[in-house]
Amino acid sequence: MDTARKSVAALPVALFGAVMGLAGLALAWRAAHEQLGAPGWVGEGLRWLTLLVFIVVTAAYGAKMLAAIDAVKAEFQHPVAGNMFGTALISMLLLPMLLADVSLPFARAGWVIGAVGMAAFAWLAVSRWIRGRQQVEHATPAWIVPVVGMLDVPLAVPSLHWQGLHEITLFALAVGLFFALPLMTLILSRLIFQPPMPAPQQPSLMIMLAPFAVGFSSYAITLERIDDFAQALYMLMLFMLAVLLGRLRHLPSCSPFRVSWWAVSFPLAATAGAALRYAAHAPGPFADGIAMLLLGLATLVIAALFLRTLLGLLRAELPTLIG
Repeated sequence: MDTARKSVAALPVALFGAVMGLAGLALAWRAAHEQLGAPGWVGEGLRWLTLLVFIVVTAAYGAKMLAAIDAVKAEFQHPVAGNMFGTALISMLLLPMLLADVSLPFARAGWVIGAVGMAAFAWLAVSRWIRGRQQVEHATPAWIVPVVGMLDVPLAVPSLHWQGLHEITLFALAVGLFFALPLMTLILSRLIFQPPMPAPQQPSLMIMLAPFAVGFSSYAITLERIDDFAQALYMLMLFMLAVLLGRLRHLPSCSPFRVSWWAVSFPLAATAGAALRYAAHAPGPFADGIAMLLLGLATLVIAALFLRTLLGLLRAELPTLIG
């Protein structure tokens, strides 16, 4: 009983990153089905798998809140781990795109909860940062989640068929893009001039793709066009992906497998989704080839993460996986 209680108390909220990654991959496969004729059953299967994982993770973290509320408070107040509470809210912003054709009212309700929660969490994060002196070593890619996560707010709007949301999506886009610049500067400064991040945190470097991948999609949806600025975000995404793929290559050797590795999943899925969106705008062998390549990469990585996590659970390795 004590072992089970300790395992529940140690569950990180960052587990919702698995929901984000699976949701992003499901959406990318659905787009590939519509644009490139990819098998439709893949996206459909991923949709229901994402919902199942969301229910399981929500129930598990709910159990933690009931059994170890002090551990939840400590995690929320942590200068790095506390930012990952945004993963639960971003999950709420992604799921409506998978649920809109099943129950539009339910999808709209989920999106409202996610959007309001994301805005409140972004306000809280910025308030926390400017309230007191921060430690340089705490400026990790996890800082991107609370505020740049606002870029996820517009993504589901076309699926909701809800008029009058332009100002809300423009607000979210403005906040996300504005804070992306100083946060990327702070994080790059920390990476360049400070000792390397601890090995278990190395996978979070892939989060640095999000401002460009999600920013591109969010901009295109909000302004209903892909102009030079949007294309610049897409090109920056490809450049950052080329830089960060080296870190992905070293992922298996950086530390034993941890659920924190799921931090790479959503950024990769988001790059695939952005590439498919760009390919729809500028169809051709080159753009289609990049989209297919990134979709294949995201699928392989997320499938490996899912199978390794499932294997760890079957082996009762949960305390090790979340350690």
